[in-house]
Amino acid sequence: MDETKPDSAAPVTPAASSAAPTPAPRAAAPAPGAPSVPPPLPPEPRPARRGGKSRRVIWLIVLLLVIAAVLLIAIRPWGQAGGARHGGGGGGGRHGGGGMPTDQTQTVRTASAVIGEIPIIRNALGTVTPLATVTVHTQIAGTLQKIGFVEGQHVHKGDFLAQVDPRPYEIQMRQAQGTLRKDQALLTQARLDLQRYKTLLAQDSVARQTYDDQVSLVDQYVGTVAADQASVDTYKLDLTYARIVAPIDGRVGLRQVDVGNYVQTSDTDGVVVITQTQPMSVLFTLPEDDLRVVLPRIASGAVLSASAYDRTNTTQIAVGKLATIDNQIDTTTGTVKLRALFPNTDEALFPNQFVNIRLLVDVLRNAVVVPSAAIQTGSVGTFVYVVKPDHTVTVRKIVAGAVDGERTAVSQGLQAGEAVVIDGVDRLREGARISVAGTQSGAGASPASGTLPGSGAARRHGGHRPHAASAASSN
Repeated sequence: MDETKPDSAAPVTPAASSAAPTPAPRAAAPAPGAPSVPPPLPPEPRPARRGGKSRRVIWLIVLLLVIAAVLLIAIRPWGQAGGARHGGGGGGGRHGGGGMPTDQTQTVRTASAVIGEIPIIRNALGTVTPLATVTVHTQIAGTLQKIGFVEGQHVHKGDFLAQVDPRPYEIQMRQAQGTLRKDQALLTQARLDLQRYKTLLAQDSVARQTYDDQVSLVDQYVGTVAADQASVDTYKLDLTYARIVAPIDGRVGLRQVDVGNYVQTSDTDGVVVITQTQPMSVLFTLPEDDLRVVLPRIASGAVLSASAYDRTNTTQIAVGKLATIDNQIDTTTGTVKLRALFPNTDEALFPNQFVNIRLLVDVLRNAVVVPSAAIQTGSVGTFVYVVKPDHTVTVRKIVAGAVDGERTAVSQGLQAGEAVVIDGVDRLREGARISVAGTQSGAGASPASGTLPGSGAARRHGGHRPHAASAASSN
């Protein structure tokens, strides 16, 4: 008897068993003698496409590397080493580090250190302030009859300016003079009577009381006459006030009232304003730390010169002298006020004008002077490039002193006659070989001849000089 095997005994391929977790469908029993055919395999799942995203990431990284390389070339050329970046102690460029190969020749301009004088100057902002400004008011009330000046005219003390109608005051003065004469006559009569009573009293012909009453009457008339005289003097003074004159020397401004108007002492604008213009003063301020330099010079009796420059600090307007210093420091600003006087004969200084003041405190004599373009600052401090006889440069650390425009005094580290580089220092380093394109004759030349566009001094002092109080002075 044939036994039939269960369907589960059918062969199962490994691929079919791992294709899906669900059991495979039952296959039909093969015919007797037919070859055994395995069931078809289920389709394998397609892996996710990752190649495109990876390529995009790679291209992005490559692009970033190219951009970084371009920026590196643009910022720091391949020919320049990174000595300055590492802060080499030898000094070079503006940062005290080497940057160029020593065998590459650099074209520079040089100047020689010389012995000269450097003025010690303090710069300040000032305002032109007249010594006297007077608003001329009328001192009596009345109608303005006449104007005796031209607007903008220069007048002297006592010059006629305007006339107020004096007729009311003339009438009052005549009335006061009449009263005075009447009271003077009464006083004369009282004194004669007193003399008679005195004689009668000596003869015992009149009572003592009558005599005493006459003495008192005489004293009353004396007081009355004195009061009348004061009234007359008052009206005379009013007549003087009716003629308005200049109280000071100066320049008159625009008239504040026209002829025909009724003026009185309570008018706020007055008749005209007179401003003294000769001499003219300038008020300016200095930091309180500058007093340690200025005060000893004033105590020694020195006269400090002051120069006034225009708003751009390029054109000199006037030259004067320091007159006085205020007696206290402004605690809110830490500054002290000073006043300089200028003759102002040419009327160049105008009231309330803004000016720049250069106060010459002292003069530094027999100093080693170099162009300011030669002074460099780096990690080693303040230094210059000194030219050696073998046409190479060396970094020399110095101590800079007073500064006068494009000239700087060197107190330590440099001798007169030594040549220093004033232009072309950007690519220098210790021991760099140079080629001198031009030599400036000494340090006393003008800024225009001492520096080239783009040099260190041109960058520090280019354009207008700063309006700070000590921009061109020593510390």
